[in-house]
Amino acid sequence: MAHGLDETGSKQLSVGITVSLVLPCFNEAENLEAVFAKIPSFVTEVLLVDGGSTDDSVARAIALRPDISVLNQHAPGKGLALIIGLLAATGDIVVMADTDCSTDLDEMIDFVVALESGADLAKGTRHLPPGGSDDFTKIRRMGNWLLVRTVNTLFGTKWTDLAYGYAAFWTDMIDKIGLKEIYDIELELADDNDRRPRAYGHGFEIETLLFCRTGWSGYAVAEVPSHERERMHGTSNLSAIKDGFRVLHGIRNERFVVDRKKLRPTTTIEERMEARRERIRSRSADVSDSTPSAG
Repeated sequence: MAHGLDETGSKQLSVGITVSLVLPCFNEAENLEAVFAKIPSFVTEVLLVDGGSTDDSVARAIALRPDISVLNQHAPGKGLALIIGLLAATGDIVVMADTDCSTDLDEMIDFVVALESGADLAKGTRHLPPGGSDDFTKIRRMGNWLLVRTVNTLFGTKWTDLAYGYAAFWTDMIDKIGLKEIYDIELELADDNDRRPRAYGHGFEIETLLFCRTGWSGYAVAEVPSHERERMHGTSNLSAIKDGFRVLHGIRNERFVVDRKKLRPTTTIEERMEARRERIRSRSADVSDSTPSAG
């Protein structure tokens, strides 16, 4: 299964691989055209998870991409939106990005190639060249610096970024890190119209949960340089202080509460990669066998 660079030096994906893209959305109608215009042709499934938008986000998304799958949230929060999308994804790989134009979808191939090169999770970093950010305030930059160092100290990692939501997983990882349990908790708590995140994993701490849980459990995590763009239209729902405390709670929870022994892999990364390649080869062979021959 060829992947990486072709003879011209261009990045390429394996033949037959499928890629899902999860986009959480709340009142982002003005941004969708610019976002959808940059979705790569190799993406085979787009899932828009709508958090109860009061503008025409859903109608706009369907008009721009008629084959899109629109999923509705039963409670508010970016974390829940991502979990709903990740659980519903059917591709071999699932990428999570934003609908405010801050994540550059031209970079998506870098994330997919990183996974194919031997990682379970590829997470974006704004702190490795040529990555960067057009949207870092002093408070956000300082807060992220402190959070990264806290995680590296507690989890033994050497990451350069933490609270950045551009990432990609092999889809088989979703069950391995226990996201269904968090979704079920949210179902029990969805009892009013309050837009404040109520349960762990529901808010902007979702990236911390996903990254720390994957790495601390013993799975392979790669960092991919990425440049964060400024939001094109509208205002962010992120609160640097309030959500920073949610991230700190997430770090504590993942390090001292979650039982990582139950989540530890029983196979090596080499064995997991070979199983994934074989699954893709098999499916491609089945498709080839079922295609009528010409003449």
